[in-house]
Amino acid sequence: MSQLAGKIVAITGGGTGIGSGIAKVLAEAGCRVAIGGRRLEKLQAFADSVNCDTPIHCHVLDVAQPDSVDAFFADVKATLGDPDILVNSAGINIQKRTMAEMIPDDFDRVMQINANGAYRCMHAVLPAMRERRDGLVINISSVAGKRAISLGGVVYCASKFAMTALGTAVSNEVRDEGVRITNVYPGEVNTPILDNRPAPVSQEHKDSILQPEDIASVILSICALPPRANVPEIVIKPTKQEWV
Repeated sequence: MSQLAGKIVAITGGGTGIGSGIAKVLAEAGCRVAIGGRRLEKLQAFADSVNCDTPIHCHVLDVAQPDSVDAFFADVKATLGDPDILVNSAGINIQKRTMAEMIPDDFDRVMQINANGAYRCMHAVLPAMRERRDGLVINISSVAGKRAISLGGVVYCASKFAMTALGTAVSNEVRDEGVRITNVYPGEVNTPILDNRPAPVSQEHKDSILQPEDIASVILSICALPPRANVPEIVIKPTKQEWV
């Protein structure tokens, strides 16, 4: 992956789950990686565990807070430079997922992180990408962003559909300016978000579904493509998963 050496990558939600898996493979491929998340100690512990030539840079980030987003990308620019690649991987879900159980504050919180957060991060990096006519944005959505499934719940599906539309609409706007947008739709993945399932998930089930490194390997291949090649969207799901 020599073509990735020196590329600057910003990853939200980079301390755990899919985000950390992507951070690891891109750092090992020679990218200069910055990760953001709400717990600095979690970010740093993960970063210290990765064996790479250039240490992973960590900075606190809450994508639901505009000032935090601004501070994160200002730090990335000052420390590494303008990102060549943005990975929007920050996301949450809640336990009370039905319309009958969910309260409006929870709806707002999920939308602020999953949808508004992705928008604000794209807003932060796109001007520089458009100016140099090169860049890649990868949105980690969900199969719940292609089909409103009951497992995901009302607000998670709504937020991921919003992320889908965001990526597609922005791609339509910037594709002639050298900027590529990829929406990624994973099925079930063994990440901490499973802890918010209404019913506990067994270890056997966790072992049978996708792992973060499975998604990371796909993202690595997309990032390594030449600028002339774009992957607008891709679905990856467990072999035994039947829906979507």
